Amino acid sequence: MLTILVRAALLASLAFGGFAQAGDPVAPKGSLVIVGGALRPDNGAVWSRIVGLAGGEGARIAVFASASANPEAAAKFNMAMLNAYGADAFFIPVAVKLAGTDYLAAADDPELAAAVRKAGGAYFAGGDQGRITRALRRPDGSNSLVLDALWEMYRNGGVIAGSSAGAAIMSSTMFDEPKTVLATLKQGVAEGHEIAPGLGFIGDDVFVDQHLLVRGRFARMLPAMLKKGYKLGLGIDENTAMVVGPTREVEIIGYKGALVIDLHSASTEPGAFNLTNAKVSYLDTGDRFNIASGEFTPSPDKRAGKLDPAKPYYREPLFNADILGNATVVDLMGKLIDSDQPEAIGLTLGSPRSVQPDLGFEFRFSRARDSVGYTSDLTENVSVYNVRLDIRPIQIRLPLYQYKNERPGYAEVRGQE
Repeated sequence: MLTILVRAALLASLAFGGFAQAGDPVAPKGSLVIVGGALRPDNGAVWSRIVGLAGGEGARIAVFASASANPEAAAKFNMAMLNAYGADAFFIPVAVKLAGTDYLAAADDPELAAAVRKAGGAYFAGGDQGRITRALRRPDGSNSLVLDALWEMYRNGGVIAGSSAGAAIMSSTMFDEPKTVLATLKQGVAEGHEIAPGLGFIGDDVFVDQHLLVRGRFARMLPAMLKKGYKLGLGIDENTAMVVGPTREVEIIGYKGALVIDLHSASTEPGAFNLTNAKVSYLDTGDRFNIASGEFTPSPDKRAGKLDPAKPYYREPLFNADILGNATVVDLMGKLIDSDQPEAIGLTLGSPRSVQPDLGFEFRFSRARDSVGYTSDLTENVSVYNVRLDIRPIQIRLPLYQYKNERPGYAEVRGQE
C-alpha cells in the first residue's frame, strides 16, 4: 500500500483545528509555501509554485522584507526573483529597519492593507523573525490592518510564502532569540526569550522550524514542542519548501527534504532533557504528508521502491558522534531502515569550555512496527517514515580523550587546568 496511515483517528481530530482566527470558524482556502532558507535563484520548483499559487502569470504578490536589516535591498532582490518567474510583485514598506518610516503607522495604513487584501499572495523574506511580528502587531499585541489583510487574503484563497524568518512565523510559536542547538537541549527554552508568538498561519497545532538539516535544528524543536504542548512538528531544510494546501496536505518541493516530528505517544521525565517514544519521519522531495489524516505518500519515483526488511543493505553497527551535523540525522535514519541492525545511535556533546561540558545526549533511533522506507532508482534518495527516537542525557568524562606521547601544555588545550 503506497499510502501509510498513521494514527489517523487521533490526528483527524486536529484537522483545521488551528487554521481559523479566534471567533472565525472558516478554514483558509489558500496555501502556504514554507521555505527553509537559502532559497537559490535557480530553484524554479519553489519560485514557480509561489507564483502559480498566487494566480500565475502576472500574479500580484506583496513582498514583505520586514525581517531584513536592509529592507529595501531585500525587497528589490525578492521582487526581481518573483518577477523573473512571472509575477508582478510589489513592496509593502512595513519594516522596523526601514529608514525614514514609522512602521507602526505603515502597518495600519488602509491603502497598504487594501493592496495586500487584493493581492494573490505575499512573500516574507528572511532575516530576524522578531522584526516581522514587531512590525505587524500593535504594541498591545493586536493585529494591525495589514496583518488582518494578510489573513483575509489567505482565507480567500491566496498564498502566503516565506523563507527562513518568513518560515519561522508560520506557526503560533516561533524561535525568537534561541541559544545554540546543544545549549537549548541543556538549558531549555523560555517564553519571551528563546521562543515567542508567531503569526500562526499553519494553525495552532503544528510547530515549524527552518534551516533544519544543515544546522541540526531538529533537536532544538523538541524542547520547544514539549514546552508549548505541541504534538506535531514540521522542520524544513534549506533551498527546499513545504507546500501546505487547504486540505492540510504537505508536499515537499525543491532540493532536499523535511522532518516530521510526532510526539503524540512521547513522554519525558524531570531532570536533564530526555524523551521517550517520539516518532521521526523524513520526507524527501516529492513526498506528501497529510496533517489532518496522518498519511504519508512517497514521491512517484519511489512507489515501486519499498525497502524489504528481509534484504538489508547495511550490516554493520550504526553510530555517529555528531548527530547535529549537516544532514547526519537523515543519513542515520536512512541506513537504519535498510539495515539488519536493531538501532542506530548518535551523540552530541560540546567543547570542554562550553556550558555544562560534562552533559551530552544520546539519540537512539530504532525501527517500530510501522517503520518503512522507500528508495528511488532514479536518484537513490530515501524516504523514511515512523522511526522511533529516544533521547537520554549522558555523562561526558573529562578529558574526553588523551594524546599519545603527551607533552606539557596539551592538557590545557583539552580544557583541563
